[in-house]
Amino acid sequence: MFVRKRARTARRLLTLAVAAALASVLGAAVPASAAPGPSFTNPLVGAPNSADPSIVYSGGNWYYVATTWSSKIIMRKSSTMAGLKTAPERTVYTLAPGPGCCTMWAPDLQRINNRWYLYFSAAASPGQGERRTGVLESSGTDPMGPYTYRGILNLEPNNGWAIDGSVVRFDGHVNHYVYSAFRGGEQGLFIAPMSSPTQVSRNGVRISSPALPWERRGAPVNEGPYAVYNAGKTFLTYSASSCQTPDYKLGMLTWTGGDPMSASSWTKKPTPIFERHDASGVFGPGHASFVRSPDNTETWVVYHANSSPNQGCGTTRTTRAQKINWNPDGSPNLGVPVRTGTSIAGPSGDS
Repeated sequence: MFVRKRARTARRLLTLAVAAALASVLGAAVPASAAPGPSFTNPLVGAPNSADPSIVYSGGNWYYVATTWSSKIIMRKSSTMAGLKTAPERTVYTLAPGPGCCTMWAPDLQRINNRWYLYFSAAASPGQGERRTGVLESSGTDPMGPYTYRGILNLEPNNGWAIDGSVVRFDGHVNHYVYSAFRGGEQGLFIAPMSSPTQVSRNGVRISSPALPWERRGAPVNEGPYAVYNAGKTFLTYSASSCQTPDYKLGMLTWTGGDPMSASSWTKKPTPIFERHDASGVFGPGHASFVRSPDNTETWVVYHANSSPNQGCGTTRTTRAQKINWNPDGSPNLGVPVRTGTSIAGPSGDS
């Protein structure tokens, strides 16, 4: 009897010790939120080089690139998100005359296989119909370059009109490239598998058309796709309606599993996820990208918008940023656009 009691006691003590050790390990693995970074007010970056923003955080610094409507690709670097407001602009690449030149917009900065790739839309010359997607490759691990031009992605048949793209990643699949193109008279979303960071292995297939009324204000448009990941799910945000209107807004597709190249593997949310907020004086919010805070506990949306309903899609659009939340199903909850001039605590760990 005494021996059995001692054995049971020993087993209980061992169980408690193992549980304590496991709790210690799990507690250490869960990231703790750090202090907020320096506060800022929107716009985060003002006109003119401030539409279609792309931001990454790497090696203790933020890197920002946006539309210039010129042959120059310009970047800002800052140790805090707030510091991007006054960070100097640096030209990291100047496009030469040819298919990848000269009106640059909608850049997307991505790190793949220890190199940086800068995807961008461009027209051969202002006013012409050509619209192509080009790509630059860094020579090392610095997002500021130097960069080498790697050509045009062959996204559409006959190297046709293809813009506003970005890289999307899927578990168990190669990287894919999502973009906007005209087929059948409407501007929709397409996806193509990437054979390398600088080329695709086949032309894209359509995964979304602007079929809903809120996607057709001013013109039927789906463009500017960008992925955000959470709870093991992949969500693809995109801009809808004409950017010439204050009703430019964000919609969302959800990848439901299966082949990303099949439209049946995607479901569209029937309502917008981010749109104009007249009470806050924010119009046409769109072309968003997403970035994690330095301590990896927060996700932030970075987007452009106007402060007047009549400003359209020119150089009046400025870059704004705000922290997002998550819905019970894991999907992003962007809330409403924050009024310019409102103080926003910076990303967690941003110091």
